[in-house]
Amino acid sequence: MRINKFLSEAGIVSRRGADKWIEDGRITINGKQAELGSKVEPGDVVHADGKAVKHEEPYVYIALNKPVGITSTTERHINGNIVDFVNHPLRIFHIGRLDKDSYGLILLTNDGDIVNEILRAENEHEKEYIVKVEQPVTQAFIKEMSEGVEILDTKTLPCKVEQLSSHTFKITLTQGLNRQIRRMCAALGYDIISLQRVRIMNISINNLSIGQWRDLTKKELDELFEMLNYTPKR
Repeated sequence: MRINKFLSEAGIVSRRGADKWIEDGRITINGKQAELGSKVEPGDVVHADGKAVKHEEPYVYIALNKPVGITSTTERHINGNIVDFVNHPLRIFHIGRLDKDSYGLILLTNDGDIVNEILRAENEHEKEYIVKVEQPVTQAFIKEMSEGVEILDTKTLPCKVEQLSSHTFKITLTQGLNRQIRRMCAALGYDIISLQRVRIMNISINNLSIGQWRDLTKKELDELFEMLNYTPKR
């Protein structure tokens, strides 16, 4: 990052003002006089007028419409990992998972504290999915799915299920067992053709194209923080 941007993002001085400070010899990087255009690398120590400049990266909160084939992992050696796919300039990580064969909404951030607030099971935060199956959807299937299905040595919690067409239904979960919807459908003899997540709490995928990401809006963040009773630490 250029030194003038570093100083402005740290709240020390504007970019234009930073250039003047650099020309006046008021800025050092690792003990050496900074020059116009100098770069600051991770781990560098910057001083302004002899005082250390603390630079904290701003928090980012991102909605991604994950394609099929992208893996929800930060392990960079795994081909198709979500971090390389997004290619964000800051170090970010995903909140929860969306399996490789599914597509749709997944949130990413560099705010580690909010992750646990969203994923904490007892908070029962809603996640909404659109599912297409090979067999015709019946009222008996809808009833069984909504009342709970025996998988993974437990019975899933009651959930909202709505038929959308002959082979498609919408399901809203408040828990997140491993490959839960796929296991529920399989237990009832249904094969999934496609599985898309369209909403997490108050965040909806709306018109975000597959493979595209966007920053959450201020309105979305305000609502999310209120639902979580959460305040970022910076």
